[in-house]
Amino acid sequence: MSLAIGDTIPAVTLLDADGATIDLAAMKGAPLVVYFYPKADTPGCTTEAQDFTRLAPEFAHLNAQVLAVSRDAPAKLCKFRDKYGLTVRLASDEDGKVCEAFGTWVEKQNYGRTYMGIERSTFLFGADGKLAKLWRKVRVKGHAEAVLEAAKAL
Repeated sequence: MSLAIGDTIPAVTLLDADGATIDLAAMKGAPLVVYFYPKADTPGCTTEAQDFTRLAPEFAHLNAQVLAVSRDAPAKLCKFRDKYGLTVRLASDEDGKVCEAFGTWVEKQNYGRTYMGIERSTFLFGADGKLAKLWRKVRVKGHAEAVLEAAKAL
């Protein structure tokens, strides 16, 4: 399954780094950025989280919430957040159900090896809960800024 422009926020739940439950469908009413990254505390994923953290005040000014999702356990996300002083909300999808709902659990290739993993992707939902913009196969450099500009246009 994969989301398309105009689709509503999937009715799924996850745990944040502190173990609190996040109900995505209940987050309607304000813009919502949900970005998926492969693994906490790796170079590209760290840079992406730092970029969204740096821009957090600007997203907050728009009333936009930012949620970063990986399949890492909450305890690992806690360490990742604390190590880098991240303020973006980190969420754990250990069982992969959220990745499945968003279509981000895909077959990947690296050095000739084929495996399943998270496709770095970002989804921007409007206050109405409908998908307004999506980015697939994200390149980290400049991405958080592009998402912020799209959020400003909502």
